[in-house]
Amino acid sequence: MDLGISGKVALVTAASRGLGRASAEALAAEGAHLVLCARREGPLRDAEAAIAAQGAEVVAVAADMADPTTPERLVAAATERFGALDIVVANSGGPPPGKALELDDDAIRAAVEANLLSSVRLVRSALPHMRAAGWGRLCCIASYSVVQPIPGLALSNTARSGLRAWAKTAAADLATESTGITLNLVCPGPHATERMRELGGAESGRMGDPADFGRVVAFVCSAHAGFVNGATIVVDGGATLAL
Repeated sequence: MDLGISGKVALVTAASRGLGRASAEALAAEGAHLVLCARREGPLRDAEAAIAAQGAEVVAVAADMADPTTPERLVAAATERFGALDIVVANSGGPPPGKALELDDDAIRAAVEANLLSSVRLVRSALPHMRAAGWGRLCCIASYSVVQPIPGLALSNTARSGLRAWAKTAAADLATESTGITLNLVCPGPHATERMRELGGAESGRMGDPADFGRVVAFVCSAHAGFVNGATIVVDGGATLAL
């Protein structure tokens, strides 16, 4: 299926590895131009080279999404290079594990900054360009913890559930504007990524293929998904039991 986004400009954060990179690769396969962001320069340049080898035009920006100035820098990089910004995939690395009653204030603030506020700021920064164009796709990658909290990952459970609530509310606001802009959450379960190996979950059973996850993100960001808005799409292979 042609997703109708060839020539669109897509910005993907935390794009050097894992599900962020898989999402960027899926968008590139559909003909999108890419702006990639990640904190670590080396892995980011590797991702840039690999995606450029697909034939995509790519810009890479090394930056930390926890920095409040980063979203504006990324939007500027997209519009200066490509003259537009049509698609945003707001992704962030997961916070460290921890039990809810053992978390201190600083840990909670850091998780909210990295896994909630970074996405909120990026959406706000991108919206003026999408409103001017009359079209846009905003996709926040969260976690299946938003429908079923994961034991031992209290920081992720807390920050990402807050992101879900904010995104649902913001999507309803966008719907009233009739701007052609959608905002959705795509929430992965266990996938074969470095993050899963770091958490010790890679041996726990069936793992999803990051490339398959990326293709779900690409569809949500496609021309065919114009009536998908405010949705929480869980990609977990049936791991969650929540209704």
